[in-house]
Amino acid sequence: MRPISSLCAGAALAAGVLSGACSSTLAPPAPNFVNVVDTATLYAATGTPVGTPSAYNIEDTVTGARVRTDTTPIFDFLFDIVGSQAKLYPPGALTGLARTSALQFASSFDGTTTAPGPGWDDSTALNVDSGTVVLVRSRQVSCAIGTVFQYAKLQILSIDTAARTTTFQILSDRNCGYRDLTPGYPKH
Repeated sequence: MRPISSLCAGAALAAGVLSGACSSTLAPPAPNFVNVVDTATLYAATGTPVGTPSAYNIEDTVTGARVRTDTTPIFDFLFDIVGSQAKLYPPGALTGLARTSALQFASSFDGTTTAPGPGWDDSTALNVDSGTVVLVRSRQVSCAIGTVFQYAKLQILSIDTAARTTTFQILSDRNCGYRDLTPGYPKH
């Protein structure tokens, strides 16, 4: 594969104009999606009917981010209750699934405005309770600038151990190359 700078120079010569988009560093494209805070409910992976969603895919808000694990193994985190402890699992913490997505704790939902670079755990379940804030790094997705991660933040609003459910607020940034975790169009 040729370097991006060579491709840009060739394109500029062919067009007869120098494009401002060509440079030695490839910036994210203009954002397509507005970041919004949504609310979702998941059912525990065990002890609930098979047809209920137990997992979440931050990339797929078009067809439904809540995932039934009996229909696909593609998700970014799964909810379960083990004994009396609620847990979020990245796929790599589950037997037979690859380490594709990762999680980490955050101290504040509103105070977390950008997804961090380090600190991601792709193989350990996180114990959660009402008020817990968790950051999510998706599996790698392909887009205009290459293969990237997408990011989200969530806050557990409630856990109902009798119904075996959790309700949480979540903000997902589905824009290619952006790490912004604030409402509106991402800036970075």
